[in-house]
Amino acid sequence: MDKQASLDFLFKPKSVALIGAAHTEEKLGGVILKNLLRFKGRVYPVNPKYNELMGLKAYPDFKDIPEPVDISLIMRPASEVPEILKEHKGRARCAVIMSSGFAEIGESALQEEIKRIGKEIGIRILGPNCMGVYNPYQRLDTFFLPYERLKRPKKGNVAVVSQSGAILSCLMGALEISNAGISKAVGYGNAIDIDESDIYEYLTDDRKTDVVVSYIESVGDGRKFIDKAKMLSEKKSLLILKAGKGESGQAAAFSHTGRLAGKYEVFHSILKQFKIQEAEDFDVLMDATKALSFHPRISPLAGKVGKRVLVITNGGGSGVLAADECMRQGLEVAGLPEDKINKLKQMFPHFYGVNNPLDLTAQVKDEDYALACHELKEQYDGFLLIALPNVQGITEKLAVIMKNCMVGINKPMVFHIAHGGISKKLTSLLEKAKIPVYPSPERAVRALKALLV
Repeated sequence: MDKQASLDFLFKPKSVALIGAAHTEEKLGGVILKNLLRFKGRVYPVNPKYNELMGLKAYPDFKDIPEPVDISLIMRPASEVPEILKEHKGRARCAVIMSSGFAEIGESALQEEIKRIGKEIGIRILGPNCMGVYNPYQRLDTFFLPYERLKRPKKGNVAVVSQSGAILSCLMGALEISNAGISKAVGYGNAIDIDESDIYEYLTDDRKTDVVVSYIESVGDGRKFIDKAKMLSEKKSLLILKAGKGESGQAAAFSHTGRLAGKYEVFHSILKQFKIQEAEDFDVLMDATKALSFHPRISPLAGKVGKRVLVITNGGGSGVLAADECMRQGLEVAGLPEDKINKLKQMFPHFYGVNNPLDLTAQVKDEDYALACHELKEQYDGFLLIALPNVQGITEKLAVIMKNCMVGINKPMVFHIAHGGISKKLTSLLEKAKIPVYPSPERAVRALKALLV
C-alpha cells in the first residue's frame, strides 16, 4: 500500500473498530466510544461481554466484524496486543495501538514483536502508547479525553503533531482559547511505524492545513526527519517545539516514549541550517501559531519578507517595550523617512510623537492607526499596533477600521491590547477580522517575528 494512501485511511477513514470498547465513561474504552458516536462513518465496538454498546451493535471478536475496516483502535493490555494484531491481516488498513506498557517502561521486546507483526501482515501502525487521531472535518475523534474535560477547537487550518498525548491535549486547549482552528491532530507516541516524518509528508499536500505545530521529544531517523520537515516548511508554516534539551530532559523523554532524544545542540543547529522554525517554549509556540493561522497567505515566505517593523502606540512606554523586544528578536525598528515625517506632521496633531514608535498619545482616535499604516505601508514589512483601551478615543470601531485597512496593506499585522476598558470586546472583534491580539508588547513582537522570518 502506498504510504500516503495509508495515512489517508488513518485521517479520513470510512470505518473504525474499537477493540476494548466499554459501556461506561468510567473506562477509557467508554470515553473513546462516546467520542466516536460523532464520527461520520461506521463504528464497530468489540467486547465479548455485550451485544450492544451505546446504541451500536457490539462484536465479540475483531474477526466477527462483517467488513475490513480502515482503522482499528486497540485499547487492551499490552500483553494481549500481539495476538490481537495477528487477527488484523487483511482485515484492517491501519492499527492505532493506544495501550501503554511497551518500551516506555522497558518492555522493548514486546514493542519489537508488534513492530515485526505489523510488517509481516502489511498494516500501518500508529503508536503504541498514543492518543490517536482527531479530524474535525470527518468528526473523527479517537481521544480518550471527554469533551467536558477538553473542549475541542473549532475547525481551522492548524495541524498538531505530538509525540506526547499530554502535550497534544495542552496544545489543543491553547488553540481553543486563542481562537485558532484545527485541521487535524495526531499523537503518535512510541512511533514504531508511523512517525512525525510520515505525518509531515502527508500534511504537505493536505488542503485543509496551512500551519503545522509539532512537539518532539526524540527523532528515530534523522535524515528522514530533515528531508520531510524541509519539504513541509517550503510549502507551509512548520513550528517545532523540542523537549529533552538538557540531560534531565533527555532522560525524561526516554522514560516517556522509549526513544533516545539525542544531543539538542545538533538538532537545533540542523533546524537553523535548513531554516525550519523552532519555538523556544510553549508560549512562544502558541503565539506564533496563532499569528500564522490568521495570516496563512503571508506565511511562509522565507527569504522574501524583510524585518522592518513599524510600532504604532497610544502609550509611549508600551512602544518602548515593543521596540526593545524587536531589538532582542532581530527585528528592525527603522526610523521614518524625512518626507513621511513631514507628511504625518501635517496629518496629525502637533503633540503626536512622529517617529518609530509612532506615539498617538492618549488623545488618539481610531482612524489614526489606519491613516498611519496606509501612509507607511511601503516602508515597513510588518505592523505592531498597540491600543491601550482606557482612553475615550479607542472604540470598538477600531476593529472594522483595521479590517478594511488590512485589505489595502496586505502585510503582517498584530495588536497588543492591554487589559481594561473594552479590551475583551475589542480583542474579539479584531480576531474575528483575522488580526491576532496579544496581552503584552513582547508577546506581540515575538508573534510578529514568526510572520517575518
